[in-house]
Amino acid sequence: MSSSLMSANPVVNSDRSRRRKKKKIQSHGLGENSNYNHQCQNSSIEWKSDAQQQIYSSKLLQALRQVRLSSDSPGPKRVHEAADRVLAAAARGRTRWSRAILTNRLKLKFMKKNNIVKRQNKVMTVITGGSSSSSRQQKKSKVRILGLRSKSLPAVQRKARVLSRLVPGCRKESLPVVLEEATDYIAALEMQVRAMSALAELLSLSGSSSTARGGAGHNQFSSS
Repeated sequence: MSSSLMSANPVVNSDRSRRRKKKKIQSHGLGENSNYNHQCQNSSIEWKSDAQQQIYSSKLLQALRQVRLSSDSPGPKRVHEAADRVLAAAARGRTRWSRAILTNRLKLKFMKKNNIVKRQNKVMTVITGGSSSSSRQQKKSKVRILGLRSKSLPAVQRKARVLSRLVPGCRKESLPVVLEEATDYIAALEMQVRAMSALAELLSLSGSSSTARGGAGHNQFSSS
């Protein structure tokens, strides 16, 4: 009798269905977080392996050769961009920071086009006699308000915000995600430093050996 009354009551049935949906959503969210943490842990372990370092070193050499062929005097900025791009490609897009670095090139192209349009608009305002003092004052007031808001935050939140700005693609993420991404990003950067230092040593040794051979050949030619 009671079961028939419960089944006939639509309010009870709706409450049960809502509870079931909440449980499914919570279990699904926990599963995604566990999978994400497992992926970050695996990737951080891969950065410490010698095989991953060798793969990155070979790809980095190819990228540096392309940079050298594309420009006569490649600066440190282009070398840094190539090293970061190869590092993000080695991560295979499994992390937010790697996806942010790979998509940053497309964003820079659009930003250049937007900057050209903005410059043209500024020139037109100067020609027509328009003043941009009011817009400058509005920007200054916004910067002051943001500075006051950041100072009023607790120390932990301020440090978390600074960390989220240092890790690519984590500016608007939560603290657990930022910490996971930071651990993987730091491990990747450590591997990058090891690979680049090893390449620098190899290049210095090859350069010294070539100069030594050249000097020996010159001495033989002069003695003959």
